[in-house]
Amino acid sequence: MFKEKTIRKEKLTEMKKNGFSYPNHFKKKINSITIHKIYGNKTNDELKIMNVQVSIAGRMIKRRIMGKAAFFILQDIEGQVQVYIQEKSITSEFYHNDFKKWDIGDILGVDGYLFKTQTKELSVYAKNIIILTKSLKSFPDKFHGLLNQEKRYRQRYLDLISNNQIYNIFKHRSNIIQFIRKFMIENKFLEVETPMLHNIPGGASARPFKTHHNEINKTMYLRIAPELYLKKLIIGGFERIFELNRNFRNEGVSTRHNPEFTMMEAYIAYSDYQYMMKFTEKLLKNIINYLFNSNKIIYKEHYINFEIPFSKLTMKEAILKFHTNISFSDLKNLKKIKKIANNINIEINENWNIGQIENEIFEKTVEKHLIQPTFITEYPVEVSPLARRNNINPKITDRFELFIAGYEIGNGFSELNDAEDQKDRFLNQIKMKKKEENKDIFYDADYIEALQYGLPPTSGLGIGIDRLIMILTNQKSIREVILFPTLRSSLK
Repeated sequence: MFKEKTIRKEKLTEMKKNGFSYPNHFKKKINSITIHKIYGNKTNDELKIMNVQVSIAGRMIKRRIMGKAAFFILQDIEGQVQVYIQEKSITSEFYHNDFKKWDIGDILGVDGYLFKTQTKELSVYAKNIIILTKSLKSFPDKFHGLLNQEKRYRQRYLDLISNNQIYNIFKHRSNIIQFIRKFMIENKFLEVETPMLHNIPGGASARPFKTHHNEINKTMYLRIAPELYLKKLIIGGFERIFELNRNFRNEGVSTRHNPEFTMMEAYIAYSDYQYMMKFTEKLLKNIINYLFNSNKIIYKEHYINFEIPFSKLTMKEAILKFHTNISFSDLKNLKKIKKIANNINIEINENWNIGQIENEIFEKTVEKHLIQPTFITEYPVEVSPLARRNNINPKITDRFELFIAGYEIGNGFSELNDAEDQKDRFLNQIKMKKKEENKDIFYDADYIEALQYGLPPTSGLGIGIDRLIMILTNQKSIREVILFPTLRSSLK
């Protein structure tokens, strides 16, 4: 490998002596997929009559030299096309002293016309060829055969070069995000942007990334959620808004979590969580229909049906469904629910109350069983500090989470707009965090002040875009749908 790199560098040095300067005047006018789509079914006689002239560019990934002629494969982001070159078409000197010395991986520009070989493969007969970029490193052999996940993620450019399916995943990602934006705008939402740098990390319970603003000598935080800023906009008079952007949480790195991730949050004034559940279901069904022209998808070994109405279960109902030896009354007794947690090997904090333990049992043992689209409702107040209390049972909130294929995809609720209740919950959070180690404690007085001016009845929604795309593209890890995921250690 080192020897080959040295040889390639020596070639580049010689090329520069002869005037090579990484030219950028070549104009690519068509890509490989368009060539095959338009002309793939034409016969060679038809192509001769049409005299199709093309200018293509890409990376040379294969080459076969046969004396005074050669075939090579040119690859662009959409696919591949074969190029045929003859010594007589580009001069003998250029063919032997230049072209034959180029390497696999070099980026070339080709002018020529289309024809079909004796084996009926659509090809470009090169009339002019130019090297645009010299590749100084050779590509790994059987790159995907090695299944080197670390290398695939850290050197995503090699992943893309080696496997066109990877490009298609990220093409789907782009299309899905564009569709979501289009859908939200068509439903009268206004897209807004709120700060990435926060004075206080709020809107979710997560460890933040810290930074420092030198000019004002102040510690600031990368946002963990845009929620509080978006609700301030509702207070200010906006009625239907959304933001589709990045959040940052200084926590887990796994197949389900990336510290930097994409979320879509939306808020509708004068609506409740029931309305938002219906809207969420409508959004998801439209995405599925748009992407697959169907109401059903396959994820791993599961056949997921979006055609029927999404299921709805309360958190307690979901626990009882998958733990048949537990009774409803057990979940209402602190001593009994602690014993249940211990019996199923769930670690709990001795300071937790019933609601927190119930939520932990649900997250650790039930979520993974929710394969078909399912809304879970009636979350305990203790784990829902920004959600409105239920009118009938003040121990639960008007909140839902959407699960698909065992993953939490969305979180929504009727927003808490009682400033005094919100203040009490913030203070209670601080009280609880003081009992835990290594927890930063924040009190967002500015948000409480904003609430005191009046937040109208509002429902909110957050959707994890990366997880959603992971399911829609049938990928087992969130890293497969993030171009450059965060990894634990450097590649050696």
